[in-house]
Amino acid sequence: MKYFKKIPGERVYLSPVNLEDLEIYTKWLNDREISDRLGDGCLMINLETEKRWIEEALKNGDQSYAIVLNETDELLGNIGLFELKQIYGTATLGLFIGEEEKRGKGYGTEALKLMVGYAFDVLNLRNIMLNVYEFNENAYKSYIKAGFKEMGRRRGAYYVDNKYHDVIYMDITREDWYSSDMK
Repeated sequence: MKYFKKIPGERVYLSPVNLEDLEIYTKWLNDREISDRLGDGCLMINLETEKRWIEEALKNGDQSYAIVLNETDELLGNIGLFELKQIYGTATLGLFIGEEEKRGKGYGTEALKLMVGYAFDVLNLRNIMLNVYEFNENAYKSYIKAGFKEMGRRRGAYYVDNKYHDVIYMDITREDWYSSDMK
């Protein structure tokens, strides 16, 4: 079995990242549609750099998961908690859906809810933050839908395609999560 249902959901589940998926992750991360939205458009990512990144994340205690479709066990993307500080109860979240035809179907929002629930219920975190670029409206809406709130902007701090964009910082607290109907 390639994937394991560590965090099961209705349509998707989260599985520990599998190194066998290095090629598909590398393909996705070299797609400008994805890399620009992750803030990595100027990076060159090959199999070796992606392998090192995954190994380093696992060594650092980051929580990196494959987003997998329940019905077919198809890899959809990745979600993770990084900069995990157990002593403070904080982490930074990152997420992407790889194939364009799989975006906009609610898989990312469901994965987001699964990850946030796991972070608060199992890892005992207090606050999760993320950033999104102003042109990535679908991601912004998904984060709002999952209970994240805008906490500030860094104006014109991200340059892509000959234009400067705001970086939007968002977070969700344990209290926000437990008082919402998202969980």
